[in-house]
Amino acid sequence: MNKYLRQLFTAVVALFVILGLSSTIIMAVRANALNNDPRNARSLYHQLGAYRGAILASDGTVMAKSEPVNDAFKYLRTYSNGPLYAPVTGFFSINQTADRGLEASRSMLLNGEADSLIWQRAKAMLTGATNQGASIETSIDPKLQQVAYDQLGTRDGAAVAIEVSTGRILAMVSTPSYDPNKLATHDTKAASQAYNELSAGQNSPLINRATSQLYPPGSTFKTIVASAALETGEYQTDTKIPAGSSYTLPGTATQLPNDEHQADGVNGQISLQEAVAWSSNTAFAQLGVKLGASKVSDMATKLGFGSTITIDGTESTGTPMTATASTFPSDPTDDKLALASIGQGDTTATPLQMAMVAQAIANNGKLMQPTLVDRVRAADLTVLSQTKPQTMANAFNKDSADKLTTMMESVVTEANPQLAIDGIKVAAKTGTAQIGTDNSAIDGWVIGFAPADDPQIAVAVLVHNTDVYGSLAAGPIMRAMMQEALQQ
Repeated sequence: MNKYLRQLFTAVVALFVILGLSSTIIMAVRANALNNDPRNARSLYHQLGAYRGAILASDGTVMAKSEPVNDAFKYLRTYSNGPLYAPVTGFFSINQTADRGLEASRSMLLNGEADSLIWQRAKAMLTGATNQGASIETSIDPKLQQVAYDQLGTRDGAAVAIEVSTGRILAMVSTPSYDPNKLATHDTKAASQAYNELSAGQNSPLINRATSQLYPPGSTFKTIVASAALETGEYQTDTKIPAGSSYTLPGTATQLPNDEHQADGVNGQISLQEAVAWSSNTAFAQLGVKLGASKVSDMATKLGFGSTITIDGTESTGTPMTATASTFPSDPTDDKLALASIGQGDTTATPLQMAMVAQAIANNGKLMQPTLVDRVRAADLTVLSQTKPQTMANAFNKDSADKLTTMMESVVTEANPQLAIDGIKVAAKTGTAQIGTDNSAIDGWVIGFAPADDPQIAVAVLVHNTDVYGSLAAGPIMRAMMQEALQQ
């Protein structure tokens, strides 16, 4: 009898242990995943019935807030100037889990469920007050965001501006954009229809082209090849390198030409500075092959290529906002290396990544972690967290950065005077990447920073599927953004 009782007792204890473990897994380990599961209707009603914190621009402009309404959900999420800020805010919808923007990356803070708000929840429970989520103060400059958005207009593209010394994202625009208010409506049928329309096709406006879409960076990538060359110590701004009017890709019969006769050099030679200024394809294709894939790839990696970049949030605050990893080919043959070295072939990048390249050059070779949130405040205005600048990598030394700056200044003073700003030195690199069937279309790029002698803002602009050079498609947008930022 005692034997059977012992066995029964052991079985009961084992069951309690299993129950405890499963409860722990459900309540702790898998809590975020289960809360974010779109099939969890109870969680959805709980979130919609909570007072969600506001999302603010750097000057206090309200980008998103919750307003009380007289229905079962109690609060309606509203977005002021929704299409302008959609790449930053994302959306909060009645029938779609927040999966992008700050609505996703800071979801637990916005809805008041984060661990850091435990005392706020306890206080609300004891006093009978409504539990309120935290507010998120971003680094976005509304005026700069508006200029970038207006300049891109109806074109397919993106623009990113970064504060050079800190990595703070001052503007992040993606076009075409969308209105999050259409997804936030409590009319489930209307919200579903809006989502289905917005998410259809490869050109969905829900896609943040600044962070989630890869494009061939064209000649803007030449800044990375130039930095790899300078870091060897064997190249200076006046070092002569092979150029010519045409270059036969190694092992092929394919001819690679230049777009400008000045890029050909003299007697098959051109200085490194002139090669940057006039964007010599023949020079940089040969330079990339001479340096070797390892050196170019190592520099690209130091500048962020090959890794997903976290922009905001952690698993404890929601679904982190990330940028798709930019790519440089692994162990390419020399013909593919030549193309990759001029930002074509298998080289791809996000506009955020190329803004980071400009930021690193402007910051003496120091690549900063890009950030979107300055601070988080509880409902009683106490600061829960404040973002501090963090260095991602020391990609190259100050001497190389200074030389790169000089070369990028010549891009404006020699080849593209239309990008100049009165009284301000501008450093830039344009890019024109051929895309589509038979290279029939163009991705127009520009990256740069200003003032070149005291860098404050770094910018990258992409105009997708255009029919003019990057200097003409993207250049004026960068110039307008720099003017706006520097006149404040």
